[in-house]
Order: sequence, then C-alpha cells, then structure tokens
Amino acid sequence: MMPLNSDPPTSKKTSGRLLALGPDEGWHADQLRSAATRLGRQLVYAPYESLQSTIKNGPATTTCAAGDLCDFDAVICRTMPAGTLEQITFRLATLHAAETQGVRIINPPRTLELAIDKYATLAIVASLGYRIPDTTVAQSRKDALAAFDSFGGDVVVKPIFGGEGRGVMRIHDRQLAWYTFSTLEQLGAVLYVQKFVPPGGRDTRMLVIGDSVIGIRRVNPNDFRTNVAGGATGTPVELSPAMVAAARRIANALSLVIGSVDVIDCLPQQSSTSDNGDSEIDGVVVEVNGVPGWKGAQGCLDIDLAETMIRCVIDLAASTSTHPQSPKNWATWDSANSNHIATRSTTTDRPEQNCERT
Repeated sequence: MMPLNSDPPTSKKTSGRLLALGPDEGWHADQLRSAATRLGRQLVYAPYESLQSTIKNGPATTTCAAGDLCDFDAVICRTMPAGTLEQITFRLATLHAAETQGVRIINPPRTLELAIDKYATLAIVASLGYRIPDTTVAQSRKDALAAFDSFGGDVVVKPIFGGEGRGVMRIHDRQLAWYTFSTLEQLGAVLYVQKFVPPGGRDTRMLVIGDSVIGIRRVNPNDFRTNVAGGATGTPVELSPAMVAAARRIANALSLVIGSVDVIDCLPQQSSTSDNGDSEIDGVVVEVNGVPGWKGAQGCLDIDLAETMIRCVIDLAASTSTHPQSPKNWATWDSANSNHIATRSTTTDRPEQNCERT
C-alpha cells in the first residue's frame, strides 16, 4: 500500500541521502541511522528549528541545518518539538512549500497537521464509520462537566496533543473532575473528554509501514493505559483481514505512510463496521499516531522495523508519482471509496506528535 499513489513507481536519479527532521539522539534515531547505512543510504538529521525559507525571483527555497531539502531523496518527519503558534505554522508551511517542489516528505505535512490532533484524527475515523469512544472536546469547565455526567461519571481525560500516555487520567469522581477541568480551563487547554471503555489495559496496535500492517497485542495488568513505557507488555499477533483493511483505510484517509492505529478492547464485546461494508473489527479505534515509537514492538518481533521503514522511504523516494492534492479545504482522499472527506488544517503551540520513546 502506498497511500494516495495509484500510479506505478518509476525510477529517478537519487543522491543516496535522506533527511530526518527531529532529534538526532536516542534509540529511534540510532535505529533509523543504522538501518539506512545497511541499505546503502546516508541518513542525516536536522532540527525543525533550523528550517528556513528564502523567496527570491522564483519559488521558495527551503533549507535546514543539513542543507537544501531538494538535495535529499526524501525527508522523514519525526517528533516536532514544542513552539509558538507562529513557529509551528511556519515549519508546516515550509514543508508544504517543499512538497510542491517535488520533495518527498514522509509523513506529508498535511498528515502531520492531522496526526498531532487527537480530535482531528478521530473525527476522520468516525466519518469512515468505525466505532470510537464517545468523545466530547470542549473549551469550558461547564461543558466538560456536562460531558462527564452524560458519559456516566467515568471518563478518560487526555491532552489533545502528546503521546506516551503522558497527562492521561481516568476520572470517576465529580469533584475531582471539577478541579481538573477548572485547572485545564485556566491554563487555556482544550478539554478532551472520553467515556471510559472497559475493561481497560488491553489493545492492539496496528503498525502501518507502507504496504505492511503489523499487529502488536499490548496488555497492562496494572493500568488502563497500554503504553509499553507505562508497564504494558507486547506480543506479536496475526491480524484478521478486516483489521488489516481498517488500518489501511484509515491510513489512506490521513495520507499516512508510516504510523499506527490503536484499537482498544471493549466489554461487552462490540464490533466496529465501516460504512463501506467492510467486515467487522473487534474493539474501538482510540487513536491514530503519525510518529509512532516502536521500541516496545521491536522487542517482540523478529523483523527489523527501522529497516522496513527505511526501505519504504527509499521505495517512495524512487517514485515520481505525486499524491492527488486539493488545496481547497485541504481535502483528504479516501482511496477505498473515492470520497473526499473535507477537514480543516490544524496547528498548535504544543505539537508533539504521538510517540512512544521506550
């Protein structure tokens, strides 16, 4: 599966160099760098903060600490650090500009804009007909408390941006909910409230890497969160055809080349069926990650995930085909049924993509 690309790939001259935007240290950076070397490519890193653009007698030229983005076969977008609204908007704008000049960016800037926003991603998942937890996103304590009551007084509150389970709380006491929502409102945060889906602590992560969809079963006996960093254990699992189809369809709707779709268990067991007649999938889609970590998954799998990712990037870089784009309303393409799902561009001053560093 190459999202949004139905044309057969054709070869083009390559430089053998790949660029990764994001931290140049840590387990994930080392894994990707080593994998690129084994595959005969040079992977260099540059911080998002070094992105700059010059417009002079022609199209914009986008550069970073490692050089001109056009000089690389592809750009891999890793975790974007926090910044002001201006900074984040500019970083994404430079990536959009580079993409229009033929730079292959993985994942594309449009996908980054969606993937950092739990509300935006779940809205698309729901529009495809898959079941998600009952969710209210509000901007006031009053509205969040109303959601708390309507959801039976047992909810999960989480940051709309972020990952690794940080800041995720289960609340089933109204007074605690009142104080929590009051604090978040005073901080100017958006109040993201979901109905708790029992039993908790069990989910299936579907890791999407180009054509591949890899299943990891995660279980945490001591907490409702399933992040490996928080004590969950992972085991490989064979996914049903319906689960694979769901992961691919959701990835296509987000133009997601490398990412993950998380499906949590639910009791009583209910299934999620897409509106285009796909078979049922077990569980509830709770999250889509645009910059997933894979350290926990790698520990239980025989395949080299970093190498699989770099191969995917190389294959896409070798293709001269471009994604269909619709500047108007930033429409996304659902290749399963050729429907356009209009969504709006989203930026933030706290844009850390969902990721699992351990």
